[in-house]
Amino acid sequence: MAPVEPSGLYDFDLLVIGGGSGGLACAKEASSFGKQVVVLDFVIPSEKGTTWGIGGTCVNVGCIPKKLMHQASLLGESIQEAQSYGWNISGPISFNWESLVEAVQNHIKSVNWVTRVQLRDKKIEYVNGHGVFEDAHTVIAKMKNGKERRITAKDIVIAVGGRPRYPDFPGCKEYCITSDDLFSLPTSPGNTLVIGAGYIGLECAGFLKGLGYEATVMVRSMLLRGFDRGMVDLVQAEMEDKGVKFLFGKIPVKVSKQPNGKLLVEWKGDDEIGQGEYDTVLVATGRKALSEELNPSAAGLQIHPETYKIITNFEQTNIPNIYAVGDVLHERPELTPVAIQAGKLLAGRLYNGTQEQMDYDNVATTVFSPLEYGCVGITEEEAINRYTENEIEGWINLSTFKGHRRNSSYSI
Repeated sequence: MAPVEPSGLYDFDLLVIGGGSGGLACAKEASSFGKQVVVLDFVIPSEKGTTWGIGGTCVNVGCIPKKLMHQASLLGESIQEAQSYGWNISGPISFNWESLVEAVQNHIKSVNWVTRVQLRDKKIEYVNGHGVFEDAHTVIAKMKNGKERRITAKDIVIAVGGRPRYPDFPGCKEYCITSDDLFSLPTSPGNTLVIGAGYIGLECAGFLKGLGYEATVMVRSMLLRGFDRGMVDLVQAEMEDKGVKFLFGKIPVKVSKQPNGKLLVEWKGDDEIGQGEYDTVLVATGRKALSEELNPSAAGLQIHPETYKIITNFEQTNIPNIYAVGDVLHERPELTPVAIQAGKLLAGRLYNGTQEQMDYDNVATTVFSPLEYGCVGITEEEAINRYTENEIEGWINLSTFKGHRRNSSYSI
């Protein structure tokens, strides 16, 4: 279906700010309903100068490169184990970081290209510019060459996602990298300290160890906050069995570069201080929404003062014609399939007369740690908090599984 002309009051029916999974899904769905759509996408370089193409976090510095490196790690382990299953492995087995990075980046670029082709085929205009609100219907797109373009739209969808949050200690931004940088790192990371024990930190530490590098995780309080504690214990035990080290109850206070090129990390605990030398320090201490960069006050948008995420009722902001999907939403899962589904459903409600809302509770997710951990729905702790144990049918205390290993299986 060819797009129809938008209302004479505006340049477009829909303006999507952000070319990631959620924004693109919404844009393509709206286009299928005959709407005139424009997508703004712009990547602010990381502190190390890393940048990338269209597709958002998942394609460029998240799910896709993470899973490719996780798979590379698993392949290495399988090769080592193959001889026990009758395979003849001749010659020494070695790994080359530069070759893996080249393969990963080539795959990402192919996805970037396919995304651009899809937008063209659906007659969605793509603007490589940084969007800033002028008012609730107007966005100024700032280009790399310094030029600006004023774009108006009846409806606007914010899908800018977030970027890694840097802890505030001396030397952090100067010497540490984030997941934005790791997947295109030109040289081997070597002995790596990962600061942060969320899923990003554990996944990176896991595949780095599997690729043959020493990996240590600095944990302020707990691993995988927000996941079932009994299952997290299994993940931790497997990682320790694989050789990943953990520094519990530690907070980094300084990173400095030594004459030998190593990074000296100083930390403190409850009643002690310590330090260690590493080749690479990766900070994975959460992510910050990119809402402030949009000049949201010009549109009257309500932003959470601590998370900087956009406060919505499902995807509806406090401004009637402005919506948001994906990681920029306050208190919603930061997951690609969630953003995609929310974007599609939003476009259906706006332009196809449907009423279906996104279900943010019954969401499946997987942590690609050495022991892959998949789950769906709310956690055991959250279920007990909401409904009490007596109201949960078939409730099982997962803490009873503590100490069981990978070769065990359970039916829950």
